[in-house]
Amino acid sequence: MTPLDDELLDADPERRGAVLGELLERHQDRLLRMVQMRMHPKIRARVGASDVVQEAYVEVHRLIDDYIDNPQMPFFLWLRRLTAQRLTRAHRFHLDAQRRDARREGADELRMPETSVVAMVDVLAGNQTSPQSAAARQERRERISAILEDMNATDREVLSMRHFEELSNEEVATELGIGRHAASKRYIRALQRLGEQLGEDA
Repeated sequence: MTPLDDELLDADPERRGAVLGELLERHQDRLLRMVQMRMHPKIRARVGASDVVQEAYVEVHRLIDDYIDNPQMPFFLWLRRLTAQRLTRAHRFHLDAQRRDARREGADELRMPETSVVAMVDVLAGNQTSPQSAAARQERRERISAILEDMNATDREVLSMRHFEELSNEEVATELGIGRHAASKRYIRALQRLGEQLGEDA
């Protein structure tokens, strides 16, 4: 945990709100990146990443006392999971018009939405600054998409968390339930694969 996390856990009730506000402001950009990378392309025009994050913040204020009483994970990972739950609900509302039974709905809310390959392609292809024709740019996007689609799902998640969401290696390991060495190895492998298959650093 960070010093500010510790300050939140140790703060008197009068001070707690100020520390929480500072933490939410500090983590907002990381949460926005997470939502943008995991939002389904079909709902991007309907739902803003900032709306999802703000809904999560409402939930944070409702549950913060329970978290402080029993902090089972670092504050940011708890915050990230609440935000992911709000994104899952948005996906379900906009993409699935069929009624779900309560057991399936509850299980769905516990899952982190998978990283969108489309979002990853947008970022990776958008980082290229060399002048290219529209056809060449489209070809490159298709190549990046094929590489990501063919990548092991866990490697793709590690790449997204480390490269785009900017999680630490320890945070990635915690989220995926794997060792820190394994998380680091998977990240390096995914970067190398991108670089090798694109013929340049990704």
